[in-house]
Amino acid sequence: MRFPLRFYLPYLVLLGFSGVISIYGPHQRAQKTGDILLGGLFPIHFGVTSKDQDLAARPESTECVRYNFRGFRWLQSMIFAIEEINNSSAFLPNITLGYRIFDTCNTVSKALEASLSFVAQNKIDSLNLDEFCNCTGNIPSTIAVVGASGSAVSTAVADLLGLFYIPQISYASSSRLLSNKNQYKSFMRTIPTDEYQAIAMAAIIDHFQWNWVIAIASDDEYGRPGIEKFENEMFHRDICIDLNVLISQYIDEAEIRRLADRIENSTAKVIAVFASGPDIEPLVKEMVRRNVTDRIWLASEAWASSSLVAKPEYLDVMGGTIGFALRAGHIPGFKEFLQQVHPKKSSHNEFVREFWEETFNCYLEDSPRNEDSENGSTSFRPLCTGEEDIASVETPYLDYTHLRISYNVYVAVYAIAQALQDILTCTPGKGLFANGSCADIRKVEAWQVLKQLRHLNFINSIGERVRFDNGSELSANYTIINWHRSPEDGSVVFKEVGYYSMHNKNGAKLSIDKTQILWNGRLTEVPFSNCSEECEPGTRKGIIDGEPTCCFECTECSDGEYSDHKDASVCSKCPNNSWSNGNHTSCFLKEIEFLSWTEPFGIALALLAVLGVLLTAFVLGVFVQFRDTPIVKASNRELSFVLLFSLICCFSSSLIFIGEPQDWTCRVRQPAFGISFVLCISCILVKTNRVLLVFEAKIPTSVHRKWWGLNLQFLLVFLFTFVQVMICVVWLYNAPPGSYKNYDIDEIIFITCNEGSMMALGFLIGYTCLLAAVCFFFAFKSRKLPENFTEAKFITFSMLIFFIVWISFIPAYFSTYGKFVSAVEVIAILASSFSLLACIFFNKIDNRFHIKTKLFISYMILNNSSFVTCLLDRLACATILVLISKY
Repeated sequence: MRFPLRFYLPYLVLLGFSGVISIYGPHQRAQKTGDILLGGLFPIHFGVTSKDQDLAARPESTECVRYNFRGFRWLQSMIFAIEEINNSSAFLPNITLGYRIFDTCNTVSKALEASLSFVAQNKIDSLNLDEFCNCTGNIPSTIAVVGASGSAVSTAVADLLGLFYIPQISYASSSRLLSNKNQYKSFMRTIPTDEYQAIAMAAIIDHFQWNWVIAIASDDEYGRPGIEKFENEMFHRDICIDLNVLISQYIDEAEIRRLADRIENSTAKVIAVFASGPDIEPLVKEMVRRNVTDRIWLASEAWASSSLVAKPEYLDVMGGTIGFALRAGHIPGFKEFLQQVHPKKSSHNEFVREFWEETFNCYLEDSPRNEDSENGSTSFRPLCTGEEDIASVETPYLDYTHLRISYNVYVAVYAIAQALQDILTCTPGKGLFANGSCADIRKVEAWQVLKQLRHLNFINSIGERVRFDNGSELSANYTIINWHRSPEDGSVVFKEVGYYSMHNKNGAKLSIDKTQILWNGRLTEVPFSNCSEECEPGTRKGIIDGEPTCCFECTECSDGEYSDHKDASVCSKCPNNSWSNGNHTSCFLKEIEFLSWTEPFGIALALLAVLGVLLTAFVLGVFVQFRDTPIVKASNRELSFVLLFSLICCFSSSLIFIGEPQDWTCRVRQPAFGISFVLCISCILVKTNRVLLVFEAKIPTSVHRKWWGLNLQFLLVFLFTFVQVMICVVWLYNAPPGSYKNYDIDEIIFITCNEGSMMALGFLIGYTCLLAAVCFFFAFKSRKLPENFTEAKFITFSMLIFFIVWISFIPAYFSTYGKFVSAVEVIAILASSFSLLACIFFNKIDNRFHIKTKLFISYMILNNSSFVTCLLDRLACATILVLISKY
């Protein structure tokens, strides 16, 4: 059976005020009455004693231990702000603010005990509690609460206060879970969320190029969400976490020793900690005991300047810690207010008495410690005189040089005062409540203040905009500090070395002055905290099976790839026109190669082509000179002139294959070669066929002479050549050749011609060979002609050489690459052209010139002159020898 909250609440209220209370427990408070009452929750102590409750007797409230001087300064900041507002004529005239401030002892249980008093007073009338207790006193309701400090404490308090819509403004709870306005309806804060701090911490690790760290977090609502966000950021930045553990100030010593062993055995040198001072203190003590000095600590804001850890005796181990601190604010007059504290002047603040005793290590008269002293438990403490000088003792209480949390408390109080001021100055009809109504400042309730706070929008004294509407968070502006040892007195100095701004106009901005950082308290070189040694340029990270991605082996880049910086994840591929150098650290431009006019091979081929042109021109000159002689006339003078012209074109076409290929040369060279050879072979075919038909006719008649007249011969040559021209036209129209750079070869770029269509090239050569085959057939049939007509034999021999050359050309063409493709075709063109020239025309020169030429060539061959061996191929030489022996 379930009962409503109304049934349970009276008992909870009574429980909050009952029981045996410890010396400085929740019964202690700083309280001052006023027209409007503000509540406060501060960690005046770091923790409570650990007791096992066996329930043999009534459970006792646990005792708060370890005085927190900073927490007391935060409390004083709230009192100072309230008194400043009460003394101000600008804020809340004729309205006095009061306060009720309790000690949370940095624990949830103590904070809830204090929060129950806030709730009970607000609901004392609505719950009709007169039947349970005497509640006739007229105590004002608590309309807002400033606190608490730790995120775990604030989460529990927010759950309770949210049920009754009592606004809560925390000054130090930064857990991102508290940003959930649906769950924590009345919670607000004057500190940035930890989500930004986790991003900033990961950014620092990335900035120093560390990739192997240890993550430690407190096992509460502050540490767990913070380290979760930190892990996500590390994952996105490819940074690995070696150890990830949760800790608490109540962890047993054996567990602390095991954790210290794991840290010592880890190769990670950077330890990122999301925890409060009390939670990290046991681990720090153990590391100091072991004198582990080779670690770098990254501190979250909660312990970056904690007096529990930032002690001179810890600096040998903790020196060089990098921490985050909130931006400091300025509170005018606060320094003097802190120095005026005295037990006799602070009747409204019961915490002053303990502060005085802890500061001067004495006890006051009428103090509970006096009773303990009589029992012998504190006999070492003398009696306080009351004349002690607070300024003569160094404690965190008087460290007002960087007011961070104290300033947040100050802003929180002023935010509540501003909301009350807005209620006071509200104009009926323009209010935030039903029908534009305004709340009555004298009877204001907590829920009305919460409504006003949600619409609050003002700028504090350091220029930050403070808003508490849904989704609003303070700008993440952190100061980065480095722990130094003071050269004067050896104390801890928090040196500012940079800053992190999340809401910068250009996005998040991290700025660190590396020259100001002392690592491990004394070193200036950035420590190394990586799983593997960095890879040198020319190598890349290689994955190791079963290991995190941050643990890798260095693998040399492949040929054609390079890395020009250390720790390259991948090797970059060199551009197409480049190749990697020997150590793969850069790329150099590839050498460009083609059949050049300047290289020896290109020069030799060009000389052979020019020689062929000259020899053909020489023969043409002889034919022109002796054009009326019987031998010239008998050789079909007109077709011989066309034939010699086509041979000149054949030799000349080979020159187009030499030099850097351009688009126009690629489009011209194959058609020029194909048309020239077809023209040449067409002339030979027509001549051969004409002689064969004439001799087969026995007695040439006028019909034969008319049928095989000169016009018809030229017409046939034109038709045969026209077919090749059409093949070339179709080729150039559908798939025109073009220059092409071949990057497939290492270190070399071959500039060649992309023929566009190998089928078209096949048709071009195939048609030429077809005409050559027909010519060979007719020449072979003419082998039995009279002995004086030996031209058919030479034509047969020349066609045989032509076939041998071009049959050999096909495999050679497809098996070579680069500039040698052009060279193979040039050699084939020259060889077949020389064979045609030698076989057909060298035996037709007039006897005077023939005898001289024969003697000259014989002399050159007998003396093994390079004239023949270099300029004519072997087949051409064999042909010439046959001609010489014939005549």
